[in-house]
Amino acid sequence: MSIKPLADRVIVAPAAAEEKTKSGIIIPDTAKEKPQRGEVVAVGEGKVSDQGSLMKPQVKVGDQVLYGKYAGTEISVDGSDYLIMRESDILAVL
Repeated sequence: MSIKPLADRVIVAPAAAEEKTKSGIIIPDTAKEKPQRGEVVAVGEGKVSDQGSLMKPQVKVGDQVLYGKYAGTEISVDGSDYLIMRESDILAVL
């Protein structure tokens, strides 16, 4: 990846939006919800604590994560869409 996040920021590739419901109903583009899960593709060095020590990130590249519905900022790099967010915006690792 040609972009490297700083401090405690993480770049996530969002999962594709659902095309069909479990019962087989096709969801139109206007009704699709933003995905709330994705894969971590880049991680920053970590956050500096108040005491001056570096706190390493808890997530790593390749982790499948859940994040808040409106978390992060959408960016486009080399034709692919990503979200850049703080590590604290990540709710869980799957």
